[in-house]
Amino acid sequence: MLLVTAPSVKGKNYDGLKPAVHGNLRFNAAKKPSIEGCPKRVFIVRASEKKDGAVKKLGLSDAECEAAVAAGNVPEAPPVRPKPAAPAGTPVVPSLPLSRRPRRNRKSPAFRASFQETSISPANFVYPLFIHEGEEDTPIGAMPGCYRLGWRHGLVEEVAKARDVGVNSIVLFPKVPDALKTSTGDEAYNDNGLVPRAIRLLKDKYPDLVIYTDVALDPYSSDGHDGIVREDGVIMNDETVFQLCKQAVSQ
Repeated sequence: MLLVTAPSVKGKNYDGLKPAVHGNLRFNAAKKPSIEGCPKRVFIVRASEKKDGAVKKLGLSDAECEAAVAAGNVPEAPPVRPKPAAPAGTPVVPSLPLSRRPRRNRKSPAFRASFQETSISPANFVYPLFIHEGEEDTPIGAMPGCYRLGWRHGLVEEVAKARDVGVNSIVLFPKVPDALKTSTGDEAYNDNGLVPRAIRLLKDKYPDLVIYTDVALDPYSSDGHDGIVREDGVIMNDETVFQLCKQAVSQ
């Protein structure tokens, strides 16, 4: 058996046997407690891979290894592959206690196709639709290719097109006339407002249509904010929530 001090074998962080090669000699290194007459931290190096000390084809027995150590012919530590460098500025953090690291299942398109658990189809999509009180569809300048749809006709036609390709969920965003906007956004819970009317129209025509609504005060607020704004600029949270609750019930 070869007795090697810990600094000469760079393997402090492994447990169990560590196969290594020195020249033509194959040996295993394993952590062991201190042994009489040896440094406290030692590695036991065996010429054979079996505990019974079977001789390998090189003809070296464990006894011969002991003699080599006594003569000072201790094998050098096996080369250690350097750890790839991290980008500059990477923080030094302890390794996460993860029992599994599944990123190897995502490293290539073939692996991702084999192990993916989620598939997206048109049935999963929610189509955002913008509506207004007018009869005609009008382009939205800030969103090329998008339109504010007339709630009576354009909206119904667009929903029909979406359903034809498998999209059966929509979310409505209204454009309310400025004359109906107030600092408290009361139009938000008008049962005969633009959004409630559009919902009733669509549900009459497509009962199984899934409709989401934007519960927020900004389309109905003269301040353009999602909340009620106090004169000193502070948002009145509780009062805003009270208004939003009424809006949610009305829709």
